[in-house]
Amino acid sequence: MAMLMTGLVIACQKVPLTGRNQLVLIPNNQMLPLSFSNYKGVLDSSRVVRSGGQEDMIKRVGARIQKAVETYMAANNLSERLNGFQWEFNLIESPQVNAWCMPGGKVAFYTGILPYTQNEAGVATVMGHEVSHAIAEHGNERMSEELVANGLLQGGQLVLGSLSQNQRSQTNALLLQAVGAGLPAAYQVGRALPHSRSQESEADKLGLIFMAMAGYNPQEAVNFWGRMAKAGSGQKPPEFLSTHPSDERRIRDLEKQMPDAMKYYQRASR
Repeated sequence: MAMLMTGLVIACQKVPLTGRNQLVLIPNNQMLPLSFSNYKGVLDSSRVVRSGGQEDMIKRVGARIQKAVETYMAANNLSERLNGFQWEFNLIESPQVNAWCMPGGKVAFYTGILPYTQNEAGVATVMGHEVSHAIAEHGNERMSEELVANGLLQGGQLVLGSLSQNQRSQTNALLLQAVGAGLPAAYQVGRALPHSRSQESEADKLGLIFMAMAGYNPQEAVNFWGRMAKAGSGQKPPEFLSTHPSDERRIRDLEKQMPDAMKYYQRASR
C-alpha cells in the first residue's frame, strides 16, 4: 500500500494549460505504443474511407488543427507535450455519431457525425475538441483512474509486460473507453468513464482556440452544439453525447469564451 500511495503522489501533475491537478500514471513510453496499437486495431476492424471529398475534408481540417496546436504549444513553451506524437486523421464508414482522438494524435471520425457537423467549420469544432482531450492527457487521466479502481497497478504504476492476456485485454478496452471510442458491447470492460465537467470545459476552451487559430470561425462551435442538443433531445442521445454534460451549459460556456477565441480567429484571418 505504501508503494502504491508513493506512486500515486509522484503521478499527480497539473494540466499545464489550466493548472488543474490530475492523476497520470502511465508514462508516454508506455501510453503512446499502447495507443498506436489500439488505433491500428480499430482501423483494421473498420471500413476506413480512403478517398473522396469527405475523406479529403477530414485530413485537411486535421492538418490545419495540427498546425494550430503545434503553434500554440510552441508559443506557450509546451512543445515537449507533443513529443512522440504521430498525427493521423481517418474517416470511418459507420452510422455512429462519434469522433475521438487517441493519445499521440490519432484521430477517428465516423461518417455518422458528418450530418451534424454540416460544414468544414463544424468538423473543425469536433476535431479541435477531440484533439484537445489528447493535448490535456485526459485519456491517460481517465485510464489511470480506472486502473486504480480495477487493481491493474504494481507499485503505483502500470507494468504492461507483467500483465496476463486477460489483463492486457482489459487495459486495451479501458483505453478505448477512455478516449470515447464506440465499441461493441462485448468489448465493454470495467465501468463507464464519464467525461468530467472539468475535462470537457478544458477541451471546449482549447478546441475553440485551436479551430480559431486554424482559420475557422469559432462561432460555428455554438451552431454545432445547438444541433447536437436537438439530436440529444430524444430518449437515446447519440453516442457522442452519452457521457457529456448538458449542451445548454456547454453553449453558455462557449459564448463566454467567444471574445477571446475571436481574437485568435481575427489574427489568423489577416
